[in-house]
Amino acid sequence: MSFIKITEQPSLYNDLEKKSVEELLRDINTEDQKVALAVEQAIPQITKLVEEIVPRMQRGGRIFYMGAGTSGRLGVLDASELPPTFGVPKSWVMGLIAGGDTALRNAVENAEDSKEDGWKDLLKQNITADDTVIGIAASGTTPYVVGALHTARKNGVLTACITSNPDSPMAAESDIAIEMVVGPEYVTGSSRMKSGTGQKMILNMISTAVMIQLGRVKGNKMVNMQLTNKKLVDRGTRMLVDLLGLEYDQAKELLLLHGSVEKALKSISRQV
Repeated sequence: MSFIKITEQPSLYNDLEKKSVEELLRDINTEDQKVALAVEQAIPQITKLVEEIVPRMQRGGRIFYMGAGTSGRLGVLDASELPPTFGVPKSWVMGLIAGGDTALRNAVENAEDSKEDGWKDLLKQNITADDTVIGIAASGTTPYVVGALHTARKNGVLTACITSNPDSPMAAESDIAIEMVVGPEYVTGSSRMKSGTGQKMILNMISTAVMIQLGRVKGNKMVNMQLTNKKLVDRGTRMLVDLLGLEYDQAKELLLLHGSVEKALKSISRQV
């Protein structure tokens, strides 16, 4: 079967420049509503991936997100949010983007076109068989990602991908292919829109589910979050007030003494 890029198909809408602002926004919102349904169809594959990742991370493995452009930036974004949210080392989940950190803010010409550079970037991180590489590309064809997945898989590393096109070259190099088919973009080919939104949703699902499975959440609370500002100190204090029945000032003192809700709770349990 021939590979067709749905992400490059013409928009379902025309004459966009003739529409009013409200018409544009309503049209975009109509298309965005399709994204969650497309993600829902991929839950079996997302489930399988999380279930494969968790035991690897329990053995010391890590997750590497790999992408270019919007896809690469979303991977870096999700990875960078996990240490403050769940109190984990930044090495647990890393985002690698074609062109390096410069590409986070600026387009780097031809950065994604090398099939060798992705694997080179992984070698710099001393990749092992307990790690997981997740390629992100709406097109499913980005050479930087496809090449990295191909070599990683040959070396016994678990590989997966998030793409908006079924039966892509990227999927062919993945042990688990998450194919989120959102249809043509509102602006033809602009995969930062529905595809990017869906990628963000799936990355949230993967990382949050993995962190919960690894014990970084208690009940429904971020008990390991880093106390990096007044808002988070207040949130942690209120968690201890709710969980332990302490007065606010007493809970805050306990929190700051131990550095996290989880450590504060453990200190109390040892005293009981």
